[in-house]
Amino acid sequence: PNTHIGDPRTALGLDHTDVEVPGELGTLPAWFVPGARSTWVIAVHGLGATREHPMNVMGFLHRHGFPVLDLAYRGDVGAPRPPDGLSHLGETEWRDVDAAIHHAVRFGAEKVVLHGWSTGATMVLRAAVRSGLRDRVAGLVLDSPVLDWTATLRALAAARRTPAALLPLAVRAAQGRTGLGGAAAVEPARFPVPALIFHGPDDVVAPWEASRRLAARHPGRVTLSAVRQAPHAAMWNADPAHYEETLRRFLTPLM
Repeated sequence: PNTHIGDPRTALGLDHTDVEVPGELGTLPAWFVPGARSTWVIAVHGLGATREHPMNVMGFLHRHGFPVLDLAYRGDVGAPRPPDGLSHLGETEWRDVDAAIHHAVRFGAEKVVLHGWSTGATMVLRAAVRSGLRDRVAGLVLDSPVLDWTATLRALAAARRTPAALLPLAVRAAQGRTGLGGAAAVEPARFPVPALIFHGPDDVVAPWEASRRLAARHPGRVTLSAVRQAPHAAMWNADPAHYEETLRRFLTPLM
């Protein structure tokens, strides 16, 4: 779903700095685009994408004065490999988002908004609950969030033409390899901060019913913006004007 190739300067004409974020497993490369506000946006792409994906909204965020930290996390090119070489669908990767929060605060952020796509949304949701600096998180933007990893693993296995009878085995195998356990759903008992979800019924990777249920269980705290005719993690692509205006209204009270 990314529409730009390169870095913020070559793709968007935005001045940026290549920064190194100290992470649990080693140095995490990131792009930092400066802005006038004291609330930073930390952008986290999903599994299979790169930090080029958040450049879809980087121009918008820059025009509204938000500093943006666009993170590469464990397993990405230039970042440390996970010890087992596997993605854990946010269960361990959230610690790299936590490292980015610490970096932002260390360099002047008073508050941060965490904006994640797909499994990146899972990561920011976990970081908002578990981070030692969670009091600095002002809000969450969740784009096509993976909220039920069993449903997503089933969808990915089906896309690889795994026979229906073998889907439960495929899910259990993935669970065993990655160490994912307990409840399949990713949801805090109490939502820590205001959240905006972009999701739609045409997402066949992360079923949007989970997002609908999440918003229904947390009225007044979680807002769902439904985007139709949009594949997974391409909510902005389907309607950039709607996406950016909805995002502007959500971010305005968090500035």
